[in-house]
Amino acid sequence: MLNSISRSVARAIPRSRFYHASQQVLEKLNVEGLASKVDLDGQNVLMRVDLNVPLDKADDVTVTDDTRLRAIVPTTKYLLEKGANVILCSHFGRPKGEIIETGKNGRLNPVVEPLKGLLGVDVKKVDDCMGPDVEAAASSLTKGEVLLLENTRFYAGETKNDGELAAGLGKLADYFVMDAFGTAHRAHSSTAGVASHMKMSAAGYLLAKELKYLKGAVDSPNRPMMAIIGGAKVSTKLPVIESLLEKCDTILLGGGMIFTFYRAQGHDVGASMVEEDMIDLAKDLMEKAEAKGVKLLLPTDVVLADKFANDANTAIAKVSEISGDWMGLDIGPDSIAEFKAEIDAANTIVWNGPMGVFEMESFAAGTNEVAQKLAEATSERGAVTIVGGGDSVAAINQAGLGDKVSHISTGGGASLELLEGKELPGVAALTEE
Repeated sequence: MLNSISRSVARAIPRSRFYHASQQVLEKLNVEGLASKVDLDGQNVLMRVDLNVPLDKADDVTVTDDTRLRAIVPTTKYLLEKGANVILCSHFGRPKGEIIETGKNGRLNPVVEPLKGLLGVDVKKVDDCMGPDVEAAASSLTKGEVLLLENTRFYAGETKNDGELAAGLGKLADYFVMDAFGTAHRAHSSTAGVASHMKMSAAGYLLAKELKYLKGAVDSPNRPMMAIIGGAKVSTKLPVIESLLEKCDTILLGGGMIFTFYRAQGHDVGASMVEEDMIDLAKDLMEKAEAKGVKLLLPTDVVLADKFANDANTAIAKVSEISGDWMGLDIGPDSIAEFKAEIDAANTIVWNGPMGVFEMESFAAGTNEVAQKLAEATSERGAVTIVGGGDSVAAINQAGLGDKVSHISTGGGASLELLEGKELPGVAALTEE
């Protein structure tokens, strides 16, 4: 098997060196701009955040990863320092309009104590997110206090951008700060609809950073620009690949999706996963890339396995050598070397999706080597490196390199939609600068 990667990385150099702000970043009001326009002392600010943290399955109460809680701290503390009362608003899981007491789709009670520790202030909580009792709690806030609302998805209308819920949330504050990038691509009551009931709406630090890197780097990259797209299915990545053909100089493909492309080239792929209804579209993508002069690279060799398991028998095979009951579960050593050389030539790199089944050590080398190379590109050359949500975030964190790239996105679907060039409802609703 392939050797595991080294985790040593050279000293980091400034990472915003090649960044140019996109027009969308410049157009929307941010939290500091809000504070410059309005005296927030004693004012209520409704802040949409993402408090979807994992809970210990043993007790359904203990938070096992507070990453998302820590992510809201900078904006919350900034508002508190300005004397504002911060009313935190979030969904939790998918209760689908039902009131569920505990667990991943339940009440937000488990995050109260961790938030108190992170913010260094008391966090009051109410058991609803609109209505007379909530309005009374909000109006009783004085200065620099934090109030946590209940799970917004206890209302079925939340995900339908229900006007009544948006208006109910709007009664709690005069100003709105959106800092939940992971839900910014959803036109929900608490992400988009509520903004129409506010005097001003602004982006928090987390949202602004996401826009800076994902929109800024893609719209105004320091070239050459590269995208590395992986994952299991072509169908979930097709729109973003099509969009990136308009922006990138080079696109590297990995993960299970490559076998659909191999079939489009006429290769036997053995027992590897193929989306039969995507074969023609994969062929079209390759033809479009050639016509546009974009280098679209598929791996030239793969790691084969005789079963989908970490202890499977494995073999390295050229693409033309795949056959029988063997399935491809990672990119091969020749492909890793080629991909690393391509990364060396790029100054802006967006990565979305693993190169193989990285959860199994036997098939993690391709993903880990890409992660390591991105870390080196960031620290040694000042390349802008962006890891765009989902499994690629888990992969780079698993490799111990999460803090060695320019930016890790907090939103999977939102990241993809930004890369596709779509306008996010939760951003579109904000006040113009």
